[in-house]
Amino acid sequence: MSTDALIPVVQQWPDDFAKRYREAGYWRGETFGAMLRERAAKYANRIALVDDKTRWTYAELDARADAVAAGLLAAGLKKGDRVVVHLPNIAEFYEVVFGLFRAGILPVYCLLAHRITEVENAAAVSQAAGYIMAGRRDDFDFNGLARELQSRLPAVKHVITVEPREQADPAFTALDDLKADGKGQPLPDDHAPTLPSDAAFLQLSGGSTGLSKLIPRTHDDYIYSVRESANICGLHEDSVYLVALPAAHNFPMSSPGALGAFYAGARVVLSQSPSPEHVFAVIERERVTMTGLVPPLLLVWLQAAAGKPSHDISSLEVIQVGGAKLTPEIARRVKPVLGVKLQQVFGMAEGLVNYTRLDDPDDIVINTQGRPISPDDEVLVVDDQGNPVPEGEPGNLLTRGPYTIRAYHNNPSANARSFTEDGFYRTGDIVRRSPEGYLTVQGRANDHINRAGEKISAEEIEDHLLAHPQVFDAAVVSIPDEYLGERSCAFIIPNGEKPKAMEIKRWIRSRGLAEFKVPDQVVFVEQFSETAVGKISRKELRAKLSAQLQAASNGEQQ
Repeated sequence: MSTDALIPVVQQWPDDFAKRYREAGYWRGETFGAMLRERAAKYANRIALVDDKTRWTYAELDARADAVAAGLLAAGLKKGDRVVVHLPNIAEFYEVVFGLFRAGILPVYCLLAHRITEVENAAAVSQAAGYIMAGRRDDFDFNGLARELQSRLPAVKHVITVEPREQADPAFTALDDLKADGKGQPLPDDHAPTLPSDAAFLQLSGGSTGLSKLIPRTHDDYIYSVRESANICGLHEDSVYLVALPAAHNFPMSSPGALGAFYAGARVVLSQSPSPEHVFAVIERERVTMTGLVPPLLLVWLQAAAGKPSHDISSLEVIQVGGAKLTPEIARRVKPVLGVKLQQVFGMAEGLVNYTRLDDPDDIVINTQGRPISPDDEVLVVDDQGNPVPEGEPGNLLTRGPYTIRAYHNNPSANARSFTEDGFYRTGDIVRRSPEGYLTVQGRANDHINRAGEKISAEEIEDHLLAHPQVFDAAVVSIPDEYLGERSCAFIIPNGEKPKAMEIKRWIRSRGLAEFKVPDQVVFVEQFSETAVGKISRKELRAKLSAQLQAASNGEQQ
């Protein structure tokens, strides 16, 4: 536990809104721990979860969650503590997460691609007391990261590895031993119950001024989103949902994702690789019916399926695509090539989720990113002064509703920027809205780069570039990319001798950042003529450089 006072993690709506959401039946007083218990009672012997080496029934997953919860409490963690979860697509991810839910301890989700910089930030801001990791995966040593984390943040006292006991680093607690220490016993009689209004977990949000903000989601609000997503997407107890994207992502977690599948009593199948070579065999073996992809992965699947796939993927009924804008040209290819329904998804970890419906006409499915889940999702499309724009015209998307947060965790400056006085969340997206309420995404209003669904802060990467001794100034911009949605380009004014582009990329990697944050392109320039004091903002500079690079790229293609 940190020596600093633990800042409560809360998410609150005004009383009149909360009353309305409960009366409308959106918030039903459910918790994730109780949800799994109910599904285990109803579907005890049905397969709940499958990975490359595991097949667990609902009863087995429920019992494992109990053992994890008891072990965490026996180790000295307590309700309200926070634990960073940094795991790949393996069954233990859900065993751990449901165990944390049941103990009333908050998971703080990190993506497997995150490295020490991102993990340290998540642990520090959340005041984490623990870190759960994977040992060694894909030639990366998470044991080393754990040691570095504890050296920087001694408050992270509990490090748990999911590696088998005989392979685990002896400096850390093996998950098997943690569960054994809990002895599979029920939670202590004096353990405070988890309330539906309690925060369930913390997710990471891309930071517009650097590292991620933390998003508290409650059991009530998130379960509503999960439950309605499962209904909209047609999940039922015979569905088989494939988690091909990283399990900690909001999209494959809740839209409807694995949690929606568990809510419906369906089967969740995990794939550690989304490549067609691996995942098509998984689809054939498990008779997968639904999955979610980002546009670059969809393109790879389309290419693989256009030939003669070596595996039968005909069980697939629906492929959802989200995380980044899907172009109509690619959307039109999904049904003819893959023989499935396309469902576009546009959402955010802060709340609002939009879906095209399964019975929508092709024109809607191909050309829009859907409409909101809830009748009480309030959506505004406004100009830069906050005035409503005419229907069908592009504008800034603002929203509030029964599953959209009202505040980030312990971040007053971000809250002042991101929320209006009357509680609307400024999403940072530019959209057009049709008279029927469907949204078409036009781009981002801020300096985020949406690279294959991963949000990158331009300012964060610029800060790291400016630490390089041969960089005088730097500006990072986004460039449209058919494959990635957007790619990143770093414009650099050298300080003395010009470094090589490869050296710049190697520098970013050495700073402990996720690989997706390494600039895709590096361009050296002599000056930013418009950056003299008072002449132009960094935001305007980035826009100008991006436009110049795009124009040059278009010229080369002509």
